[in-house]
Amino acid sequence: GTTITISSHHWVMAWAGLEINTLAILPLISKSHHPRAIEAATKYFLTQSAASALLLFSSMTNAWHTGQWDITQMTHPVSSLILTAAIAMKLGLVPFHFWYPEVLQGSPLTTGLLLSTIMKLPPITLLFMTSPSLNPTLLTTMAILSAALGGWMGLNQTQIRKILAFSSISHLGWMAIILVYNPKLTLLNFYMYALMTAAVFLTLNSMKVLKLTTLMTAWTKTPSLNAMLLLTLLSLAGLPPLTGFLPKWLIIQELTKQDMAPAATIISLLSLLSLFFYLRLAYCTTITLPPHTTNHMKQWHISKPTNMLIAILTTMSI
Repeated sequence: GTTITISSHHWVMAWAGLEINTLAILPLISKSHHPRAIEAATKYFLTQSAASALLLFSSMTNAWHTGQWDITQMTHPVSSLILTAAIAMKLGLVPFHFWYPEVLQGSPLTTGLLLSTIMKLPPITLLFMTSPSLNPTLLTTMAILSAALGGWMGLNQTQIRKILAFSSISHLGWMAIILVYNPKLTLLNFYMYALMTAAVFLTLNSMKVLKLTTLMTAWTKTPSLNAMLLLTLLSLAGLPPLTGFLPKWLIIQELTKQDMAPAATIISLLSLLSLFFYLRLAYCTTITLPPHTTNHMKQWHISKPTNMLIAILTTMSI
């Protein structure tokens, strides 16, 4: 489905690819048969189908006015507005972000990884292809709101998957703000984000950690992996010596070139909010003694070696 959408020129093909994607991920979300998983799958299906319908509607409106079904010829202003709304719904940009934390919370970690990386690729490529005709004011507003809400709502969470969902929303804000001015930077930011998120999700999956409280005792099982997780989280937060800082730096530079220094300042300040909960996660990963006294000081080490993929991804994302 992803490949169809990325390689298509015709809007109907792009829509078909998105639909295939949605239908393929649904059984993966509802695999555990837990009521919360079923609820997550239902929410995901409803939002994605609504977004696909909007996408088809916008392309039909465009074809009606211009006679063009080509993705790059999205010239009519109304249809480009509807398209922006549809793709924001697909991605989980604010104001259409409400489904995303819930769905991520209801699905297992590996499915969560797919949802936050691969499933975001087709909508972002569609945005990339239509970027010249989109409305910059709307995108900038949505981007700043996403960075703000992704930061604020993540502050109070204890569930790690929800924290990662809100971090994803604020990263999407960074991607959206630069889209009209330099679409390649959006893609760069997305690739970096996918790399770091994959590293975090796979690490958490191998440690079998879902809540902050279980993360506190995980240092006894895999100490070295925990130390690496700390660095990956800081990289995801965008701290300077690490990889995650690169796209943010380039985006701020490009925004100041486009006389958008106030927007750059606001979004940089808003990323401090998300830095706070990354630091809290990082603090929980490396805290050596949990606050409550435990009867056993050291749990058994996990005998299985760390996955090779985790090692490669973590090394790349630091």
